Amino acid sequence: MSQDSRRLPYGDGRDALLAAVIDVVAEKGLKGVTYRAVAARAGVNHTLVTHHFGSIEGLLAATMEWAIQRSIEETGLAGIADFNEGFADSLMATVSAEPELQLFQFEMLLESRRNPKILAMVERLYETYVGTVEEALSKRGLDTTGEASLAIFAALDGLMLQFLTITNPTKIRSAVIQVGKLVSGLQNTADESRRPATTS
Repeated sequence: MSQDSRRLPYGDGRDALLAAVIDVVAEKGLKGVTYRAVAARAGVNHTLVTHHFGSIEGLLAATMEWAIQRSIEETGLAGIADFNEGFADSLMATVSAEPELQLFQFEMLLESRRNPKILAMVERLYETYVGTVEEALSKRGLDTTGEASLAIFAALDGLMLQFLTITNPTKIRSAVIQVGKLVSGLQNTADESRRPATTS
């Protein structure tokens, strides 16, 4: 990917380095993340990497936190309890606009199988995502027992991976809408549990 085609906005200093990591990983994978490669992509001196983050691991951890926050904000994940076709369209449009952001997270997920330090970062990633879904559902009074939040997030996560790789937008959109029906099912379950018991 050329610098001219990058999609993520670059800021100054620290944010420029975080966005540069996303680009480098999208192009070369995690093995391509070096002080010089990241600094060159960001257009800064490579000593700024150690100044801001101390190490490559520190840089990856900060990038992960940045990517999670940006993904939650951009995809509107916190509004999942209001799931409708608009949510499905917004989710897919956001992922299409910044695919590198999601690919970075998937790369980190795969690397966590080999690197215990990366595993800790990925565990926090999933805790944050599932926690966001859990909070959104709970605020609407939906039934989240039986790891419903995990199931819903896992379905969306897997569908977005397929969207970025296999790519059949029409089928993926339909499948995302089916996930919305799971959310509706939680509403029905919650409503039934609130109904007073009747006697025959």
